[in-house]
Amino acid sequence: MRIITSEDIEQLGIPPTASVEWVQEAFLIKDRCQLPPKISLHPRGNDFFNTMPCLLPEEYHTFGCKVVSRVKGNHPALKSEMMVFDTLTGGITALVNCDWITARRTGAVATLAINTLRSSQSKIYSFVGLGAMAYATLDCFFATNSNKEIVVRVKRYKDQAEKTIERYQHIKNVTFEISDTMEDLISGADVVVSCITDAEGLLVEDTTLFKPGVLVVPVHTRGFQNCDTIFDKVFADDEGHVRGFKYFNSFRRFGELGRIISGEIPGRESDTERILSYNIGLGLHDIYYAYKIFKSMAEITTPPNNLLTYNNLPGKHIA
Repeated sequence: MRIITSEDIEQLGIPPTASVEWVQEAFLIKDRCQLPPKISLHPRGNDFFNTMPCLLPEEYHTFGCKVVSRVKGNHPALKSEMMVFDTLTGGITALVNCDWITARRTGAVATLAINTLRSSQSKIYSFVGLGAMAYATLDCFFATNSNKEIVVRVKRYKDQAEKTIERYQHIKNVTFEISDTMEDLISGADVVVSCITDAEGLLVEDTTLFKPGVLVVPVHTRGFQNCDTIFDKVFADDEGHVRGFKYFNSFRRFGELGRIISGEIPGRESDTERILSYNIGLGLHDIYYAYKIFKSMAEITTPPNNLLTYNNLPGKHIA
């Protein structure tokens, strides 16, 4: 068994564009995976431990289970580890720190949702919650939209807005604005992305502030429940993961993002539809990322029977 750290993964230099491609590829094999809804346990308040298993299709010979936690006061707020198994032997092949994987795949899925579901005239993109998940989303979003003139509004909180602008000041096709209130952040925005991990109540009480054609992407699902029943469409990574939502049965129209990507169902059908995209976070993406990362680490040394070899992966070896 190998222990793979986030630093080991970062050293691969995986570009954000590849990360978005990987989540798209994973959605296209979703129907052939065994993917039960995550189990969420809450030790106190909004703290949680989520257990996220996924069995990839047979030819991948890979089962994985990720445990992700959020404990108030931690920095970063989210922490995660994954066990990976070879399904032909039942043996554990790796223990992976998933802090990098969780952030990058979350940002990649949010970016895929934005690029798939936004209106054709979208220009103003508003972000609230400027932590690791927001940066991962912005990394992926900017990398896949380098040919567009973009306005990014960020919500002022402490010095996060200024730090975000400084981080991305080298990107020439992006203009930044800072909003002091949620009302200013939302008004006139074409896309609203929330990366707040611990929202108490609603982030925006007045739903008339959401313009026709807006896309709202609550990365951690919190704060926009008043949009559930009035927006034209709601999409999610997986139906089983949102079926327990309070207003699920009141969604006007619902579908899975992967089925849009595969062409099975329509996504946005007009520039006036208001759309909500719940990116719940699937173990599928974590395990698929691990599979792709292991192949990169092993320099794609795959023997003829298509089994991955883990002998030359970096990281600490445990007998």
